[in-house]
Amino acid sequence: MINSQDIKKGTAIRMDGAIWVCIDFQHRKPGKGNTIMNIKLKNVTDGRVLERRYNIGEKLEDVVIEHRDYQYLYEDQEGRIFMNQETFEQIPIANDLVIGHEYMKEGDVVSVVSDTTDGTILYAEMPVKTILRVTHSEPGIKGDTATNTLKPATLETGVEVRVPLFINEATSFRLIPATALIWLVPRSNEIFDSRPRIQSSR
Repeated sequence: MINSQDIKKGTAIRMDGAIWVCIDFQHRKPGKGNTIMNIKLKNVTDGRVLERRYNIGEKLEDVVIEHRDYQYLYEDQEGRIFMNQETFEQIPIANDLVIGHEYMKEGDVVSVVSDTTDGTILYAEMPVKTILRVTHSEPGIKGDTATNTLKPATLETGVEVRVPLFINEATSFRLIPATALIWLVPRSNEIFDSRPRIQSSR
């Protein structure tokens, strides 16, 4: 068990049958009342985020988790196969447990988070940034350097994103998997949202 005031960013707790990780916290003392803890938690399974308020000294069930680096090797019927960078053990991890899996290519190293109690894999996370190459896109418009008009493009992992009109095949991008923000390698100051636009049903 852990006292509420001892929770920090990265602390994992078990609540309502699920495991949650603290992503932010704040001590508050409302007027003459007792100090309370406002904690923002993220569900490691489905990504939901919520805030909870606890009194100082309130007991919570903590979960000891560990982070280990695994290299993505290939995909088969069991899922994506990863190799432990220390023991070289190979394990399958389902796509829905890999955050940003649509931007993952063979050879990428991810951080695999597991519950030390029973070894259950909670999730795997891509690096903060990765570099991907455009494998298909309609021909760009010569001389058009505007980034406010976007077109579809397919990256080497097969995912479709949206890029400026002047982008052609073989162009590489730096990409943040958690937000789908990408920018040109030669133009690191040009950042744009690559997520496909949702068409209106009207």
